[in-house]
Amino acid sequence: MPPEVATDSQWTWVREAMEDHQSALIRYAQQILRDGDQARDAVQEAFIKLCKQSPDKVRDHLLPWLFRVVRNQCLNMLRKEKRMSHIDDLDTISVQQNPAESHPQEQRKREAITSLFEMVDTLPNRQRELVRLKFQQDFSYQEIAEVTGLTVTNVGYILHQAVRSLKQQWETLEQSTLAGN
Repeated sequence: MPPEVATDSQWTWVREAMEDHQSALIRYAQQILRDGDQARDAVQEAFIKLCKQSPDKVRDHLLPWLFRVVRNQCLNMLRKEKRMSHIDDLDTISVQQNPAESHPQEQRKREAITSLFEMVDTLPNRQRELVRLKFQQDFSYQEIAEVTGLTVTNVGYILHQAVRSLKQQWETLEQSTLAGN
């Protein structure tokens, strides 16, 4: 039996998904792979797999489905290269660092955001990934569970541990800042 031929509406659906989500997926893949070209390849593979899916099967959970496919593709690429222990994140925020162009309050806010992102970078890989999915992608616990293959309860526990760790780091930073002034 020959493969099903995609209809115009299916192609439109895939094209719209690409337009809406490609950038976020590439950033996510870059955080895992630390390589822009490989990240684009992983995302391209995800959209190829989407072309083979029936819209009715994934429409209700498209974004978590795409993130999970990209994540699995990235992990497969890392396994193939035997670089699994080298997973690290790329910065996902571009902060303007020209103090001459900003007010002191805005500069302090940017410094605080930068400090927070640096703290997130110190979290263990699993915590860091879940924090980014929750707070950068605004995923629900259920969506994070779908992406990572964890249970919703486990997602909640890991995020709780990560937030507690970030809070402790933040309090330590504030105390050292106050002691320095």
